[in-house]
Amino acid sequence: MQKNITRVVVVGGGTAGWLTAGIIAAKNPLVGENRHTEVILVESPDVKNLGVGEGTWPTMRDTLRLLGIAEKQFLSECEASFKQASKFVGWQQGGEDKYYHPFTAPAGFGAVNLVEAWHDEGCPGDFESWVCAQGMACERYQAPKMPQLPEYAYNFNYGYHLSADKFVALLHRHCTEQLGVQYKSAHVAGIQSHPDGAIAAVELAQGEPLAGDLFIDCSGFSARLIGQHYNVPFVSKRHILFNDTAVAAQVNHASDQTPIASCTVATAKPHGWVWDIALQSRRGIGHVFASELTTETQAEDALRAYISSDESLSQKAIMSRTIRFDPGHRARFWEQNCVAIGVSAGFVEPLEATALVLIEKSAEWIADQLPRSRAAMAVLRKRYNEMTDARWGEIIDFIKLHYVLSERRDSPYWQAHADPASWTDSLQEALQLWQSQPPGLLETNLRQELFSSASKQYVLYGMGFRSHDWQPGGTTSLRKPLIERVRREFLHNGDKLLAQLPTNREYFNRLKAASA
Repeated sequence: MQKNITRVVVVGGGTAGWLTAGIIAAKNPLVGENRHTEVILVESPDVKNLGVGEGTWPTMRDTLRLLGIAEKQFLSECEASFKQASKFVGWQQGGEDKYYHPFTAPAGFGAVNLVEAWHDEGCPGDFESWVCAQGMACERYQAPKMPQLPEYAYNFNYGYHLSADKFVALLHRHCTEQLGVQYKSAHVAGIQSHPDGAIAAVELAQGEPLAGDLFIDCSGFSARLIGQHYNVPFVSKRHILFNDTAVAAQVNHASDQTPIASCTVATAKPHGWVWDIALQSRRGIGHVFASELTTETQAEDALRAYISSDESLSQKAIMSRTIRFDPGHRARFWEQNCVAIGVSAGFVEPLEATALVLIEKSAEWIADQLPRSRAAMAVLRKRYNEMTDARWGEIIDFIKLHYVLSERRDSPYWQAHADPASWTDSLQEALQLWQSQPPGLLETNLRQELFSSASKQYVLYGMGFRSHDWQPGGTTSLRKPLIERVRREFLHNGDKLLAQLPTNREYFNRLKAASA
């Protein structure tokens, strides 16, 4: 590593590679005499994009802003639509029961904890609609913002649904043309190492070896650097999260007037669950399941039945492929001067769309803490591994939470999830805590948590969880005037907003007309 000069080599393209390269380049531009960062991405010409991860968190708005991509361009080129929430159907009892996990926090969040007031009043109705109007906007297929708002501004907090292949194409072009990322299309044929074990260069099947200071492994399931070269162990979590296979399809809307959903719909099935993501002209639909408890044929039949029962689809489904994976992550994510980001670091089922946000957060941390010496790298490596391991633990617990709260016992799949032997100790501790008090702002020791207490509240109480040992908070009665005011303002503003917001379809029609 040369003084004041860092060459970052990203091995692998796809969403992980191009987001990582773009974020590092955007935060470390090629300007100034005292700081010079080169970012080079090398990608095998034969590797296809995984094609999953079509749902994002609201964090993607900040990422696109950082990269300098206009929202209108992104929406148009990536066939993107808005995502305001996740909608869970049939998870609680297996029927038509449903609840939302919206991106907008409960009214007054941070000032008052409305779940306490909701509990004190006997848990009237569903929790989400008692504290937030975003679920109703999703029910009405409404957009999260008025058309006159500036790019990335919002009335309801939102992320996106996007076409992964088109997003990769946009990132590739933007990163190379606007952010100075260098691109090489070549196979990685070997690794050259320093005497201390750090990577000195990657040998390319075509061209000279590519030397670097920091190497980012974004090579997907092959894990070319972190797995094949460094043999960092993979820690399977199949005993906690059983799903290891998905069958996916792409289906067009029945017509160009079909409503566009602004939430990811996750529908529980006897042997897993079906995701349903709406883009502007099509929907991505897939069935996630555990291969030990059902067959691929059964999953495909369930997926086809789901598609055929929906009149808003064209019924001309394109079965894209079957995706097999071992749910889990690496024992370490940063080894020597190599960092794994994306699937090479770990992969679990797409419930709650954690794949892209973890790429964003990991790349941002690396970009902000880019090591400028070997000594600094050793310190940062330790901190990154500790932080990322904690994040994976948080992801696994939050995904598992959806299953353990279910009352379904209609198949071995749901019966197995109900067995506490498959629950983590940390999740069992949290459930014990929540028996007497709701998730609060300071209940976790994580400094950079992914899932806030608001998210935990939405899932807990949406799934029908009730605190049997409920003890009202000592300040609830003292804050009653504030709670009443927050509720009154929320109801008034929510009704007013719902009456004005356009539908998703109307929003995108206006966007296309303005661009014509």
